[in-house]
Amino acid sequence: MENVILIVHLLLALALIGVVLLQRSEGGGLGMGGGGGAMSQRAAATALGKITWGLAIAFIITSITLTVLAASDASGVSVMDRLSGSAPATETDGSAPAPLDTDGLLPPPSGGNDAGADAPMVPSAD
Repeated sequence: MENVILIVHLLLALALIGVVLLQRSEGGGLGMGGGGGAMSQRAAATALGKITWGLAIAFIITSITLTVLAASDASGVSVMDRLSGSAPATETDGSAPAPLDTDGLLPPPSGGNDAGADAPMVPSAD
């Protein structure tokens, strides 16, 4: 189901891009064209304008639907619980989650070039 909605979403995005590119430019950038200022009359809705609105509404609906489906698939486990490899602590058993092993995330200690045979060679500025 999610894959079908995703394919429809991508097709809507491509159609929306195509319809927007087909529309006539009003001249000037960022909607500054057309003249008349704030007192200009609203132009009649063209067929391309109506199609653009329809595609945009359908695109937003598929976006919201995909968001809801992704949220319902989430199991309520946080990313930190997934990293630590332990199940989330429940309130009934009273146990705390295992602490994260952050030693692997830190850079090696700086001890110069004589820190040992396994230490990487560090270039020195001459």
